[in-house]
Amino acid sequence: MRVDYSPESLDPGSFYRLLTAVIVPRPIAWVSTLTADGETANLAPHSFFTVASTDPPVVQFTSVGRKDSLRNVEESGEFVVNFAPEPLFEQINATATDFPRKEGEFDAVGVEREPSLRVKPPRVAAAPVALECTLHATLGLGNCTVVFGRVVHAVVSEDVLMDGHPEIGLLRPLSRLGRNEWGTVGEVRDLARVPYRDWIGTTDTTGTAGTGISGGQS
Repeated sequence: MRVDYSPESLDPGSFYRLLTAVIVPRPIAWVSTLTADGETANLAPHSFFTVASTDPPVVQFTSVGRKDSLRNVEESGEFVVNFAPEPLFEQINATATDFPRKEGEFDAVGVEREPSLRVKPPRVAAAPVALECTLHATLGLGNCTVVFGRVVHAVVSEDVLMDGHPEIGLLRPLSRLGRNEWGTVGEVRDLARVPYRDWIGTTDTTGTAGTGISGGQS
């Protein structure tokens, strides 16, 4: 038994809450920006966030409505995606408050900042990872704007590296769920992809198509 939901029969707010409850978990882009005059540093979490391209490296986040992050990026052409770790949970949530544009969240919430290397907006000093971005493009979709940023520099704290690679247990990323719910990593499962050459039937000389996967993985 299933329950049907039609976007045409629900108000946008109700369908928004449905989408955010079922598209989970969502990684968080903790976006820092500067106003065009360079006087106010804004900081806000955006949970519609992912990688858009790997070569060149481009990340994307979505602004629902015209928020300060979007306005600042449009005017300055730069932003930083700061990693959102579990220990900074309360500060991340506090920066989602709708402060006036000229009242920067760094100062209002008490988030320590540090200078970026390639862009003007500051980084969150306590964030274990930061991606410095220049604006690649924006795309308007309904009541939202998708912001694409080319990553021009990345910085990772040595404290979260293991054998030169960011380790999930040290990163401790937060994610957004439905309603006011947040997620942490929890159990992590490790499973490699199966190469096609190891898929049963790919090297079968009998002419019989196989099913399933072979017992070993390489």
